[in-house]
Order: sequence, then C-alpha cells, then structure tokens
Amino acid sequence: MNLTEFDLDFLKDNPFGKLIGVDEAGRGPLAGPVTAAACYIPQELYSHPLMAQINDSKKLTPKKREKIFNELITLPILWRTGYASAAEIDKLNILQATFLAMRRALAFFENDNIFVLVDGNKTIPFIHHPQQAVIDGDAKSLCIAAASIIAKVSRDKFMDIIDSVHPMYDFAGHKGYGTKSHIASIRQHGPCRQHRMTFEPLLSLYGGLFPPEENK
Repeated sequence: MNLTEFDLDFLKDNPFGKLIGVDEAGRGPLAGPVTAAACYIPQELYSHPLMAQINDSKKLTPKKREKIFNELITLPILWRTGYASAAEIDKLNILQATFLAMRRALAFFENDNIFVLVDGNKTIPFIHHPQQAVIDGDAKSLCIAAASIIAKVSRDKFMDIIDSVHPMYDFAGHKGYGTKSHIASIRQHGPCRQHRMTFEPLLSLYGGLFPPEENK
C-alpha cells in the first residue's frame, strides 16, 4: 500500500471534514526547538505528481526535502508549524514539549471538522479532536509524511537563522545534534540560550543550569 492509498482507505472508513497529519522534528538535538507540523492535503491533490515523491523525511536527502517542501507549499494544501523552545523542553521534558508544539501547530485547525493522524505510538493529550497514533506513520500516510517534511525543513531553516546569531557552534552544519564538533564548541564557549540544559552532556557539565557568565 502506498501513502496515498493509506489515507484514502482511512477516509473511506472514517468520513469527516479534513484528515490532518502531524509529525515532529528535532527531539534528539542538544540545541534548538522541537518543531511540529500539521498538514491537510485535499483529496483532489492525491493524484498530483508531487505526491509520488513525498516520503518519510528521514529517507530524503536535504536537497530533495527542500525541493518537495518548496513545491508542496505552492499547492492549495493547509499547513502550520508549531515550536517548543529549548527552555520549554527543559521545563516540561522533551515528550511534553513535543505535544505542546503539536498543539500549537493544530491550533490553526481548531474550529474545523478534522481527524488527526499522529506519527508514533502516542496520541496528543489535551486536544478535543478525534485522533489516532500511527506507528511509522511518516512511512505509511501521505499527510503524515508531508508533515514530516514540513517540520524537518522548517526546523532546519530555524537552525540556519540562529547560526548567524551564534556562529561559534555551527548550528547550520549539525542542526543542533550532538556531533563531536558541537560538543567541543560547547566545552570551548559554554552553552547559549538555544541549548537544552537537561540533555547530556550539558546536564553533567553544567548541572542543568546556565553558567553565571552566560549572557548570549
């Protein structure tokens, strides 16, 4: 079954206004926000040639992801992103911050008749819309896969922007992940406000707190 067929079969058994796919990007990095996207693709677009190119964002090269993203957002789809900051991740934990980002993305559809498909094995707490978790949903469902691309490209663009504010960390290169060069930069320069202080090795290095001299 391809991604389009999954969504069509689901719609056949569950008639409602809009089928919304939700996915996230950036749960694992040491810095930057966790980003969620919610995406609705009208059924009349399911036969569009671009849909055959959509896949789990992790299976696409950065160049291919961005190309699909740029074409996708020119189509009459509906989509929104939601973010939870590094500070919110430290306060809430990464799972709850991810749910917060998802709720922020879904706020755009608050007054619509929707059904939400969520990538993973957990549904989103504190939303009133009907929903279903889909394990490996970004490899099964068209709308979830589209959301995965939107979330990933949007987060990467955010990391490119903060790279210009904090060039010593090379956020544009590693997107906040815990590469050897990134950890070496943290040890050399200390953390900035984009870092997640409850993530290792930052937690062990700084006890979950920013150094007193940190004013970036």
